[in-house]
Amino acid sequence: MSDHENALQKALIAHLRDDDALKALLGDPARIWDAAPRGAGYPHLLIGRSESRPVEADGCGVEHVLTLRCASRFEGTEEAKAICAAVRAAVHEAPLEADGIRAVSIRTTFADVFRSSDHKRVWGVVRVRAVTEDI
Repeated sequence: MSDHENALQKALIAHLRDDDALKALLGDPARIWDAAPRGAGYPHLLIGRSESRPVEADGCGVEHVLTLRCASRFEGTEEAKAICAAVRAAVHEAPLEADGIRAVSIRTTFADVFRSSDHKRVWGVVRVRAVTEDI
């Protein structure tokens, strides 16, 4: 059985980095990582929490719930909301494949935008549900 978790993350990051709307918001190359490098610029998007569980189906399916978090230093919430909307549009039923797996379903299930407690950043959180199977 393939490593569904890492393959999905690899395919998702590559897909998001290739999206023109996200490049316009996050720079080119788009600042999208699973861990921000030291001195990372703003705004950026991080792949955070990841949950997975097997799905009883043909093809050895795996259901995933991923949490993506954007960080913005824009004065208001506009930038973070735009990033969340671009992520939602980019992932909706995206044809993701990598390392022997493919996503048979992927879409956002939740988005939230809020200020940090020190009011220096605005956070956007997007939750993504995907189901993958072996190719």
